[in-house]
Amino acid sequence: MSRLALAFFTAAALCALAGMVWGIQMGMKENFTLAPAHAHLNLVGWTTLALMGAFYALAGERAPKRLGWINFALSAAGVVVMIPSLVLLLSSGGKANPGVIVGSMLALAGMIAFVGSVISVWRRPALA
Repeated sequence: MSRLALAFFTAAALCALAGMVWGIQMGMKENFTLAPAHAHLNLVGWTTLALMGAFYALAGERAPKRLGWINFALSAAGVVVMIPSLVLLLSSGGKANPGVIVGSMLALAGMIAFVGSVISVWRRPALA
């Protein structure tokens, strides 16, 4: 498996672990105020990063390396910026937080890079 796929899987696994611990903690406190941030961590962090990692693992040598690493950097940064910013937004009663916008735009840019990688693999001939 490539280092790129492993990077995605490592980040995804860390997000999953954090999401599980966070969910247990919310349940123990019976306080679900931050549930939307928890859901975003699980969806954008665990699920999306893992699926991207699976794609790069399956694409192998056909995957564009540089664009793949750009995809990883943008997507991982999106999670790192978005989730804490969303926590602040939810904790402050919905007062505007530019970090949520920045994190969302990073995640969107990561998805655009991912689409570029997928299209790139379509254009490269399969290895025999």
